[in-house]
Amino acid sequence: MAEIIDQPISVSLISDAKLKKVYPYFFKWQNRIYKINRVGLHHTTRVGQILFHIFSVTDGENFFRLSFNTETLFWKLEEIENAF
Repeated sequence: MAEIIDQPISVSLISDAKLKKVYPYFFKWQNRIYKINRVGLHHTTRVGQILFHIFSVTDGENFFRLSFNTETLFWKLEEIENAF
């Protein structure tokens, strides 16, 4: 079962010009760095006028839902779920 976190995080991105994609590479939460092994899903959603990019990612041990607010340019860890 997913645990709702809803906390700000720091994220480092990869910008791949050949694939024309930008995706998170690792993030820092609670003084720990999580390296992202795979991006499973990316979609966008709007809350009022604000566009959010939502990424479902894994570090191989946990699943995370990250959101990027295009108005503030800040990231949040929305949810975490243990893979096992």
